[in-house]
Amino acid sequence: MDATFNFLVDVRRNLMRVNMAGFFSEDDVQRFANEYRSNLSKLNAPGHLTLVDIKQMKIQAQSVVNGFSSLLASPDVRSRRLAFICSSTLARLQAQRLTDREDVEFFDDEAKAERWLTD
Repeated sequence: MDATFNFLVDVRRNLMRVNMAGFFSEDDVQRFANEYRSNLSKLNAPGHLTLVDIKQMKIQAQSVVNGFSSLLASPDVRSRRLAFICSSTLARLQAQRLTDREDVEFFDDEAKAERWLTD
């Protein structure tokens, strides 16, 4: 399955919703990063909230994980809080390798993730 992603910007809550699916290449990571930054211009960023649904995302190559990790470490995209919605333990473990910063949590339920973000 090829990489797909989309963004939904909630300006009122300063929240970026991201859905990701499939298997990403390094080029896909760069395309994602460019579109993510473009969408951030609609929010008060950095310092926004981010909800990322990776339930349909495949386990990624290490180079792709490294690319996403670099993106998350960039000061210009840093979220105040970052929530991942995962469907499997393996996906959760891979997502946990993306960052070791505080204010990142992992959920299997979107409503719980959103409550954590906005509390």
